[in-house]
Formats: sequence, C-alpha cells, structure tokens
Amino acid sequence: MRRFFRIWALGLSVLLIAPQINTASAQSGGVVRNIIVEGAKRVDAATVKSYLLLRSGDPFDPVRIDRSLKSLFATGIFADVSLQRSGDDLVVSIVENPLINRIAFEGNDKFTDDALNDEVNLAPRAIYTRTKVQKDVKRMLTIYRQSGRFAAVIEPKLIKLEQNRVDIVFEINEGKPSNIQNIRVVGNKHFKDSRLREIVRTQETRWWRFLSSDTNYDPDRLTLDRELLRRFYLKNGYADFRVVSGLAELTADKRSFFITFTVDEGDRYKFGKIEIDARLRDLKEAQLRNSVEIETGNWYDSTRVDQGVEGLTKKVGTLGYAFVKIRPRITRDQKTKTISIKYEVNEGPRVFVERIDISGNVRTLDKVIRREFQLVEGDGFNSSKMRRSRKRLQNLNFFENISVDQVLGSAPDKNVIKVKVEEKSTGSVSFGAGYSSTNGPLADVGLQENNFLGRGQLVKFNMTIAAEKSQVDLSFREPYFLGREIVAGADIFRVRTDRQNTSSVDTDKIGTRASFSYPILDDLTQQWGYNLNRTKITDVSSTASALIQAAQDANKNRLVSEITHALSYDRRDNRVNPIDGYSVSLNTGFAGLGGDSSFVRNGIKGKFYYPIADQWVFSLLSSASYIVGLGEDVSFLDRYFLGGSKIRGFDTAGIGPRDLTSTNQDALGSDWTYSAQVQVDFPLGLPDSFRVNGRLFTDFGSAGGITPADSRITQKNSIRATAGIGFQWVSPFGPIGIDFAIPYLKEDFDETESVRFNFGARL
Repeated sequence: MRRFFRIWALGLSVLLIAPQINTASAQSGGVVRNIIVEGAKRVDAATVKSYLLLRSGDPFDPVRIDRSLKSLFATGIFADVSLQRSGDDLVVSIVENPLINRIAFEGNDKFTDDALNDEVNLAPRAIYTRTKVQKDVKRMLTIYRQSGRFAAVIEPKLIKLEQNRVDIVFEINEGKPSNIQNIRVVGNKHFKDSRLREIVRTQETRWWRFLSSDTNYDPDRLTLDRELLRRFYLKNGYADFRVVSGLAELTADKRSFFITFTVDEGDRYKFGKIEIDARLRDLKEAQLRNSVEIETGNWYDSTRVDQGVEGLTKKVGTLGYAFVKIRPRITRDQKTKTISIKYEVNEGPRVFVERIDISGNVRTLDKVIRREFQLVEGDGFNSSKMRRSRKRLQNLNFFENISVDQVLGSAPDKNVIKVKVEEKSTGSVSFGAGYSSTNGPLADVGLQENNFLGRGQLVKFNMTIAAEKSQVDLSFREPYFLGREIVAGADIFRVRTDRQNTSSVDTDKIGTRASFSYPILDDLTQQWGYNLNRTKITDVSSTASALIQAAQDANKNRLVSEITHALSYDRRDNRVNPIDGYSVSLNTGFAGLGGDSSFVRNGIKGKFYYPIADQWVFSLLSSASYIVGLGEDVSFLDRYFLGGSKIRGFDTAGIGPRDLTSTNQDALGSDWTYSAQVQVDFPLGLPDSFRVNGRLFTDFGSAGGITPADSRITQKNSIRATAGIGFQWVSPFGPIGIDFAIPYLKEDFDETESVRFNFGARL
C-alpha cells in the first residue's frame, strides 16, 4: 500500500511540474524572429512595437516580455494586451480603448456644464480609460463637497458607438447641501462657546442665515477657523494656546455636520519687560524707544509684537540703516505670568532687489501695481517694506487674491520679487431705498468703476432723490496725478434741499470741486481744493422770518469761489470700522477771490477709539467750526446748523439762533458750533451673525454767534446735552439704526427729537 501511494505522489508531481517546464522553456529558449501585431485598427503596428522592450533578433526573455506587457498597458491606449510565443514569432494581441465622441452631464443644477468641464480632463477625441473617468468623477465630487454637498453621487455611463467610439454621460444626483448642524468647543474655560462661534467663519445653520454660504461645510474653511481661533487667543494674552483638533462628523444621511474644536487655552500672560538691543554702530536704544508702543502690564497681544517690528524697521530705516534684521526674543515667566520682549536689531544681509515680476493682471496695468511698491529695482531688500507694499495692494481692492514672494535672483545677493494677482470685478451698479430722520424717504442709484480702464482711476455717478434733500454727483479720482503720489479729484454736483420744516425755505446749489491730496508722512495727509458753486434761494414761505426773506433778496443767484485746505492725521486701526486709535483733521476755507461772498471758515475734528473689553469700544467724536465774514455779514447759506446726527435728541437744525416771531420759528444758522459724542458700543449677547450691537451715549454742544441788531433773534450760547441708548443692525437689506435720546440740558426754544431712525437698503 505504501509503495502505491509513493508512485501516485510521484506521478502527480510530474503532472504539476511538466507545464511549468514547458512554459519556461517556451518563453526563454530561442531567438525572436518576427514580431506580429494583431488587433491594431487605429494604432499603427510600428507604434505598438515601439513600446516593446524586445526586437527581432533578441532572445526570448521572460523578464523583458513581462516589462513589455506593462509598458503597453501604461500607455492607456489599450483595453487589453497579451503576448504569446508562436514558434519563433512573438504575437502581440491588442484591444484598443475607444475614442471619446462626446461628454455630457445630466442632473446638474448647482454647477453649469462649463464649470464641470473645467474639472474634467477627458475631452472629445481623447482616448477613453476607466482610470481617467474615475479621476474625473473624484474631481467633480470634490467641488460638490467644497460647496457643501456631501450627498452628491456621480455615475458615469458609456454609450458605445460605431468605429470604436463612445459617448460618456455623467449622471449626477447633487443631493441637498450638507449644512452645519452644531458647532461646539471643548476645553475652553475663559470664553463661552457662543463667543468663540462668533470668531470662526463657519456658522450653524439657522433660518436667518439664508443668504450666507458659511453654513455649508468646507474643509478649507475649517482650517481657517483653527487659525482664527489661534489669532483670537493670542491677541487676548493666551500665548500657549493651541487647537488640539478640529473634527467634522457627518451624519448618516450625509445632510448635516457636527463640528467639534478641542482647544487648550493655557495661561493668560501680561507684557513684562520691553527691551531693545541695538547692535548697530552709533545706534542707541533711546532713539528707538518710541517706535514700540507696548506698555508693561497690559495683556499680551501678538499683533502688538509684530507692530513693534514694523515700527522699529521703519525708524531704523529713517536713521540711515538700509540693511537690518529685527528679531523679537520672547521670554515667558510661568511664575509671574508675564512675557518679556527683547527686540534684537542686527545688521541684515546685503541683498538687493534685482527685479519685480508681475503676473495674473489681465486688465490692470503693470504700473498701477508697481507704484504701490515701496521697493524698486536696485533697492536694498527690506521685508517690512515688502509687507507694507502687499498691504497697499490689498487696499486698492482690485484683486481677489494677492501673493508676494521673494526668490533667489541671478546672484546670492540679489532677490526677485514675484507678484501674482487674481483680479476681481471693480465696477458696481447700486440701487437703494430707505428712510432717514434727516432726509426722509429716499431712493438712489449709483454707477461706479474703481479701476477705470485698468489705470486705477475712479469714476462715479450717483443720484439721490429724497423728500428733503436730492442730489446728483459725478466724480473722478486720479490716485497718481502726474506720476506722483498725489490724489487728484474733480466733481460736478447739484443739490436741492427742502428746508421748509426748519427755515421755511428751499435751496438749489450747482457747482464743481477740484482737490489735490498727498501724504506728508505715513499718517499725515495734506489736501488743497477749490469749490465753485452757485446757490439760489427758492420757495420762501410768506410766513418765513424777515431775515430769511431779506437773504433771498440779497442772494437770489449767489456765486461762491472758495479755496480749501485740510491736514489729516490718522492713526486708527481701521478706517471703516475702527476699534482702536485716533484721528485729527484741521480744515480751512477762504472765499473772496471772485464770487459774491467773502469769508473765512475754520474747523477741527477729532475721533478717538479705545477697546475697553472684548467687543466693548469706547469712542469720543468731537468737532468745532467757526466762520467770519470779511467786510460783510455771513450769509444764511454759509452758516452752520447743529442737531440731528451730531447731537442726538435734538431735531435737525434744532440748536442755535431762531426767529420766534415767524410762524415756523425758523432756524437762522450759526457762525460757530461745537459738539461732542461720548459713546460705548457693546454686544447684546446675540449671535455675531445677527450683527446687532447696542450703544450708550451722551452728546453735548452749542451753537451761536449771530450779532445783528434785531430783537427778533433769540439765541443763547449755553451748552446743550442729551443722553440715550441706541441699536444698530447691519441687516441683509442694509443698515438699520435707531436712537432714543432725552435732552437734560436745553433751552425752551430748541427743537427736540426723542427718536431718530435710519433705514437704508442697497442692491
């Protein structure tokens, strides 16, 4: 029995090994005499042979045959390939992939066919492969997911045609947007979840956010949110803060996401000792001290540290040191919870700007971009100036994206600055409607182009029609007049004002303005201007003040020729929505070189902002004006009218001299005014996306100065003051504001207004 099993096992082994021996000998023995290509229709046989690693006369090598097979598949031209030996011939059998005849999309509403075509690499007359189709499906799903549609499904369908051609149809089920159901923060102790949700860009889905796309999940936006949280904590003293993780969990139905940020706040620090280590010859710390605006004992703020580097770089440059490198050394003291800063001022490497390369600007001229740079070819490279140049480009508001990078030039001491921009639309058409306590119901239309013909010029047309004030204005601004940093502007305007409720009169003014402004220092600007206007007094009520009726007789068609001058010093952190800093402006006007009036007017305005707590901002806005006639009394048309938005709680023109004997107790205007507004803006505890804030304020001021010998004029120079509360909502339809104010210092003849309401919508 054992002998039988041995014989049976030996026979089975021979049967298994024999085919392998035959195959190996068949593939490896002999020399290739001919290479025969079978199945080629569209592809030439010579092309097929060119991909082989074997030629006629080469030995049959199994390794080279296997590599030849992989080489043919790698071309993507063939759906199937086989290599077989037939005697001394190598037979290559191929099945060609079809050609694409047409690509179509079905079921897409969110994205147009053109948008999807941009994501697809396949194209008509290209060779079809399954791998390429799968990659195109993946790319299209990516853009759907970036738009928040994670439930999207794309199924490619093949329609076979004659001559080995196919149509590809992508059947798309876009699904519903995958919205953000909930955002929560884990590990936060000093700030509530609601406050941190206001910091991040991603927002929870709520009915009032129907106009926002931030309620859709976007992984790139989630990365931005992590950075926004980091900046917020670093700005508020938490130098050890880190975002441990930011996770997005998709529900089973793929319609909603739950976002969880896990954070480690760490300790809160204050600024400790601030030092400047000046290591340049003849440079002293005392010369640089005022360039760092950091006070010991204040809460640590990383942005202040960066501003210190900027200030030192600028100051050292003005002292004649071209190549500097400033590095802040930060030292934490865990016991005292302070951070000391030592700015090391060293000599930097001598690197020069070889050239500035600009790309991406299709419409904007190169010179518009170059003139914003504070570096030119041949200058010593300065990273601070490069950062400021980038900021100046951003302030143009011509570009969607801006990148400014430095790369090595033709030599080690030369750099090339690469500027890449992505342009955006700079023109706008606006239509508006609203109501204000000053002008009543209003409607406006505007046309504006901020980058006219790609030259950086501004052209603007605006027309406003309101119950009490209507105007038409055509403006032009050239930001670099005569190739210098001079802003030149010109305006043509017409303003019709209904003053029946305040002074029983209407006015009609038509004129033109020209101005030139230029920087003296980084924050100091000077402006010169010229105004020429003609004003008519019309529709004087028969019951109007005798003084106003006399003004009509004297100023039926009055021409004013005025030269103006202004100095402005602005240190605010943001000119649109400031929360820190101050600004001061001085204004002077002189009329008398031609025209029918001679006077000098002067004014001063000051604004101060200070953040007293998170989202709490203290502000002080003040102004004072004075006008004096040169050899004549000041005209009613040139006087100041105080009240309304400057001193809330009083009607427009509600403060100042009046003629109480007239039926309407007409306001006559003032030769001087002063006013101030002390205000605290604060959050109301609502989500930041509501964009609703409250404010507490007190306004005060006075007006007067008319001195004709007329007993009918009633005026008192006493101070007036009000106190109140207000609310501001930046709604999807425009800003809506309401103020409630009560005068606690006033005169009996003043006109008061307890509620002031403003609503405006712009489309």
